[in-house]
Amino acid sequence: MAAPATATTAVVPVHLDLDARLAMVGAVMDQRCTLAVLAVDVNSAHIVLPELPQVTAPLPPTPTAAPCPYPTPIAATLHRARLRLDAAGWCTGQLRDEQGARCLIGVIQSAAPSRGAADDACVVLLEAIRRDFPTAETVPSWNDNQRNLRLPGLYLDRAAELAHARGL
Repeated sequence: MAAPATATTAVVPVHLDLDARLAMVGAVMDQRCTLAVLAVDVNSAHIVLPELPQVTAPLPPTPTAAPCPYPTPIAATLHRARLRLDAAGWCTGQLRDEQGARCLIGVIQSAAPSRGAADDACVVLLEAIRRDFPTAETVPSWNDNQRNLRLPGLYLDRAAELAHARGL
């Protein structure tokens, strides 16, 4: 009897290009990563974390006004007037408007310890203004003619420097 014939098939190696090999390796890695994530979930399911205490941040410090840089009384009055002008706002045509904003005279009067100190501060302010605006007649008239919101504060600073330089 004759031996059965066996068919022999030749295995032909398949040559894959780089893109195909990267796609196969990517699929294998995706499967491994998915299994690893599942293993972490299963292995850590029994862990119970204690409740963490409530953490509250400390309140931010309240800003305090910087100390007055001027030891002289008139310069200090002009400095306080600048701070009040920045806080309350500036207006024209009146000493104080409905929102609390003040003109230069009004803010100096509110910052001065006395009527005489307010008058002296206004004299120094007018002198500081006349250095750049020689036609300015009075502080109120100059104040009412201004449209630049920064100029009143700038001239309060200049007047404070002038008063400090003179020891007033």
